[in-house]
Amino acid sequence: MSVLRSVSMVSSFVLCLITPAGLLAQKATTNGEATHMSIQEVHVQRVHIVTTEPFDTVIARIDAQIGHPNVAAFFKALSAAQDEAEMEKVVNPATQPNGLMEFARFDLGEVLRKENGTDKPRIVRVLVGNPLIMKDMVKHVADAGSYAPVTILIEERPDGVHISYDKMASYLAPYGNSDALDVAQKLDAKIERILTAAAK
Repeated sequence: MSVLRSVSMVSSFVLCLITPAGLLAQKATTNGEATHMSIQEVHVQRVHIVTTEPFDTVIARIDAQIGHPNVAAFFKALSAAQDEAEMEKVVNPATQPNGLMEFARFDLGEVLRKENGTDKPRIVRVLVGNPLIMKDMVKHVADAGSYAPVTILIEERPDGVHISYDKMASYLAPYGNSDALDVAQKLDAKIERILTAAAK
């Protein structure tokens, strides 16, 4: 078994309404129309791990480290919660053992396999997060809601299984909010530990 880990920079462009001072906000006329629109460039750090461990083993190891609640029942209970304490009673059991849960899973490879008629490629995208972590970022930087829950991408290639994750802290760095950034960095560390363990 071998593991190769790297972090790369990816530039993306976010279309947003922005004031001349650079703060994300909508500057509107009396009839509600935006008066200015611009594109903000965001530099994203992507964690990329390559392992010789089998695809199914990597998936199983990641699955063992995140919660898998019935999502419909989870959100029904979350909606019924009356305060933060009740919300924590819903979220905490669902996000064991590491404070994260699966929100959705997309078998991207299945679509490609139907096109080419073979059993390759195998690519799975898992959306992972925690509503309480999201809350602690969004209350400081509303745009954090664009990036949570986060994506873990697992792809089988000829040279091994590739696991990718875009660091939340790199998304939020341009906003300059230390509170949101602290939460994001802790989230990144948590996910990186899970992915590194899955690759070993």
